Amino acid sequence: MAKRDDPETIGRRVQRLRREQGLTQRQLAEPAYTPAYVSTLEAGRVRPSDEALRHLAERLGVAFDELATGRPAHLATDLRLRLTEAQRTLTGGDTGNAAEQYARLLTEAEEHELTEVEADALLGLGECALESGELATGREYFERSERTLADAPLPARVPALRGRAVSHYLAGELRYAVYLLESTLDELNRGGLHDPDALLLLYASVIGPYMDMGAHARAAQAAEFALALAPQAGDPALVARMHRSVARTLLAEGRIAEADASLAKAAELYRHLQLRTELANCHWMRGYVYAQNGELERAEEELRAAQDMLTARRAALYTSQVVVELADVLHRRGKSEEAGDLLRQVLGDLHSERGAVHAAAAHRLLGIIAEDTRDTEAAEEHYVRALSLLERAGAAGDLADLCRLLGDLLRRTGRVEAALDAYRTGLGHRTAPGTTTLGPAPAQPPL
Repeated sequence: MAKRDDPETIGRRVQRLRREQGLTQRQLAEPAYTPAYVSTLEAGRVRPSDEALRHLAERLGVAFDELATGRPAHLATDLRLRLTEAQRTLTGGDTGNAAEQYARLLTEAEEHELTEVEADALLGLGECALESGELATGREYFERSERTLADAPLPARVPALRGRAVSHYLAGELRYAVYLLESTLDELNRGGLHDPDALLLLYASVIGPYMDMGAHARAAQAAEFALALAPQAGDPALVARMHRSVARTLLAEGRIAEADASLAKAAELYRHLQLRTELANCHWMRGYVYAQNGELERAEEELRAAQDMLTARRAALYTSQVVVELADVLHRRGKSEEAGDLLRQVLGDLHSERGAVHAAAAHRLLGIIAEDTRDTEAAEEHYVRALSLLERAGAAGDLADLCRLLGDLLRRTGRVEAALDAYRTGLGHRTAPGTTTLGPAPAQPPL
């Protein structure tokens, strides 16, 4: 395909516009150039200078950029404005409409070879896919966005890299998600590419996988870096997302009040920005905080609010994950039958390739509920399924707890050797949380 700025393409463009204006080559050329120069240019035998293009554009009554690239005047600006509108649609909760807007933008950006707009449209389509739980589709969009920006500096590619890592994380591929995020952090920090927004986005995103892998010390360090970077970051949405992620680490350290305060800051920012999914996630996390603190009634209120908001956004995967948290609270409040019904409903949306950690949590809780009703056979089946999911995901901290539950069940049913094996497996994961799956920590940012 001919490039927009090669001499032949520009020559044909000049000739077409000249004829549309009813001008001769002499009328177009004068007073600065000769008819012979215009003839040579139109034939594609000479590359016009910017000065010549400006003269020709003025005579033809078009913008310099339009003559040089063939793109309609102000097209790039118009597409940028429409990108912002698509982003607002997505953050307002209308994922389907946002996806349609991004798809139209992508078509126009590809047609006019506007690389940055193309990459942003692909990024938006990836985010829409994550919202609706289409993880493989989302990953493909993020990969295409990365390829489109292959020649751009690393900080420009970070949102697409982060999206790809999140899609792997949500699919239960914790190790690979951490590898992607850590290797990108290393490349930024060791290469001196200290972009605050890019670093904050990566550190906030890696906290969840760290926590699920049992690497609490590394999660705490990432939270520390994220908090230190927050004042330098230009995007309030990133700061809000960071506060939500940091709250999880504070909670793991038993700092309940600080976690709640961090979530309150995030919720206020998201409310201001109208980022509905992220606001729903704040309710989700607050519910988790209250549950850990034994405030079960408040936990249920927050989790139901999150569920309603995510259901309204048709964010299927996130909704299923919240339901697992809600079921745990309901069970602890003595509503085990309702909890069991909810878990069985969402298990169809969760599996080893999609939300593995929460699928394991659902089976774990169903096992506990089965034990409460003395159905040891069903309990064991659920525990074994959960164990398989967690082993695949590498969620070390959860594995240790599950091995204890399974070991206790096996011991009570007289299978002492099998129980010992389960306990040993659990101890292996508890000995050094996270260290069996993670290499050296990434390089530190200059704070």
